[in-house]
Amino acid sequence: MKDNLDLAASAQELADGAPAGSVRRAAASSVAITLATTRDADHARTTLDGLSPDEVRRAALDLFDDLTK
Repeated sequence: MKDNLDLAASAQELADGAPAGSVRRAAASSVAITLATTRDADHARTTLDGLSPDEVRRAALDLFDDLTK
């Protein structure tokens, strides 16, 4: 499994490729920042649970799950 910084880089690439102002971009940016600033994937997942609004949180958690498979 990749470490948090590798996963953060992957999420940032997805954010960079998403349209400005989109839920996908907000979610991917949130995942990238969270992964880059937490100690491990479990901590990042727990942190993302507190994200709002709900639409962005759901998209971020889906993306996180895809990245960490």
